[in-house]
Amino acid sequence: MTIRVVVADDQELVRSGFAMILDVQPDIEVVAEAGDGTEAVEAVRRHRPDVALLDIRMPRVDGIEACRTISAAGDCRTVMLTTFDSDEYVYEALHAGASGFLLKDVRRDDLVHAVRVVARGDSLLAPSVARRLVEQYTRPAARPRRPDARLDALTGRERETLLLLARGLSNAEIAAELVVSDHTVKTHVGNVLSKLGLRDRIQAVICAYETGLVAAGDPPPGGAHRPGASPASASD
Repeated sequence: MTIRVVVADDQELVRSGFAMILDVQPDIEVVAEAGDGTEAVEAVRRHRPDVALLDIRMPRVDGIEACRTISAAGDCRTVMLTTFDSDEYVYEALHAGASGFLLKDVRRDDLVHAVRVVARGDSLLAPSVARRLVEQYTRPAARPRRPDARLDALTGRERETLLLLARGLSNAEIAAELVVSDHTVKTHVGNVLSKLGLRDRIQAVICAYETGLVAAGDPPPGGAHRPGASPASASD
């Protein structure tokens, strides 16, 4: 099956560069390019792609608003393009429904991988991007640790799984940390998402921070990724 993609960025060279990298893949077709959020939303409505690659900062309508509109309207999933050191609205983008994040200096192979991962319904939780971004943008909110009724629905093992998800571990690493099989971890992750009414792995990370289960700056467990590691998808 061909993955249909819309690429949106107000910088023409960046936009066309991403489009060229993706369009030469045998299983990916770039169906439209857009120079701002308004054009991106219109392109998604017109072409009904599987994935929209959105720059966060664009004129008229920014990537966050475009992401929110696209996520609410249908099945198209979104990947946000960000410059980590300068973007201030990444946490908002998570709430808007983004399924993944990429730095603008992303490697060619990681760009292609991200589109494929998100297109198959998974989220891209790159430890060097998503986990650090969540920590960065939950810290100013000073969210206190306090009991949250939402977590009462989880078993003890499911809470442990959610905690490890929030700290950036892949399924294989969670299995090693909990000394269980990969299949058991997938079951736990599925139960966490279902019980908490979450769409994907990234929303699970948000929930872990919001409920106080984990706080920005908490030390990772022994098996956790360190910043700079390769992207990990929800199915890893």
